[in-house]
Amino acid sequence: MNGWALFAAAFLACMVEAVEALTIILAAGTAHRQWRSALTGMAAALGVLAVIVAALGPALTAIPLRSLRLVVGALLLIFGLQWLRKAVLRASGHKARHDEAEIYRTELAAAQAVGAQSRGGVADWYAFTLSFKGVLLEGLEVAFIVVTFGSNAHNVPLAALAAGCAVAAVAVLGVAVRAPLARVPENSMKFVVGVMLTAFGTFWGAEGAGAEWPGADAALLVLAPAVAVFGLLLVLVLRRVDAAPPPATSDARSEGVAA
Repeated sequence: MNGWALFAAAFLACMVEAVEALTIILAAGTAHRQWRSALTGMAAALGVLAVIVAALGPALTAIPLRSLRLVVGALLLIFGLQWLRKAVLRASGHKARHDEAEIYRTELAAAQAVGAQSRGGVADWYAFTLSFKGVLLEGLEVAFIVVTFGSNAHNVPLAALAAGCAVAAVAVLGVAVRAPLARVPENSMKFVVGVMLTAFGTFWGAEGAGAEWPGADAALLVLAPAVAVFGLLLVLVLRRVDAAPPPATSDARSEGVAA
């Protein structure tokens, strides 16, 4: 994979996770105006994630390249197909679209109902734990993307740079608007990320199994569009199947890694 493809894949995938993490942080900080507690929880989660990435990165580089590509390809294919499946169901009306504004309102209401409680030197323990768990959950997915993409391409620093740029971009927008990024076309982004993860997973998994792609890395230029076309065809087919419109989803944490 060339540098631009690695950067683009990591950036888009990490941006989706950053938007979801930002929604939780904003809800935690806004509930009782305890921004310090929410930001402390975010910082603690980032510290844990830094340790995980620092430990997993060198460990994965010690694995033989073929075995690494087989394992990473299989994992990416599993996650990519899950993302693509949910994106197709959302686009065809068979699954609720991911609504960051609704998620924000739900998280905010839950935080306000609990009330501010001081514990362990933290002014608002609920805001701290909500922010910590949200950032840690979404951050683990970012860490997985950075470590797997970067290790397979032998360029973890570039994958980490892409993740950092994605997080920074979302953070700047979040500070500017002080609201969930509801206008970001997240469902479309998830379709694109699902296509990319599926394409890369298929490509690396086949290489790890001993197959040789015609044109080497250039095969991705055919494989990714083919997956996208297949996904769009599924959307058209499923739109012909009657489905009652589901209510908007309101729990980001229920999506997990396959969001």
